[in-house]
Amino acid sequence: MVPKDRKYTREHEWVLVEGERATIGITDYAQRALSDITYVELPVVGAHLTQGKEFAVVESAKAASDVFAPVGGTVTEVNSALADNPELVNQDPYGKGWLCRVSGVGPDEHDGLLSADEYEQLLAEEAL
Repeated sequence: MVPKDRKYTREHEWVLVEGERATIGITDYAQRALSDITYVELPVVGAHLTQGKEFAVVESAKAASDVFAPVGGTVTEVNSALADNPELVNQDPYGKGWLCRVSGVGPDEHDGLLSADEYEQLLAEEAL
């Protein structure tokens, strides 16, 4: 099930925007496609993310996959638990498996993102 409280990208990232702050991660679909995640390369605190640009890498036994920023902003926190437990992304992609938090998100940056319903429609189309 796709949580209704966040926005999604066509590249399978999610963002939960709360005012000018946001939490970013990859979707359940993305973690299942990657399979067993073995390593997550995160940005450093203070880094500036640009919407649509690569900011992290998720590696699995299958492949390494770039993660693209659904919104821009300054990284205020990274999920340091992923250093020792990258499998949290597999176990709880919408909760304990989040990647980073950013501040300074512009009010219009998430306008072009998909709603949960639109993202579910994208997944249905990709399954065909």
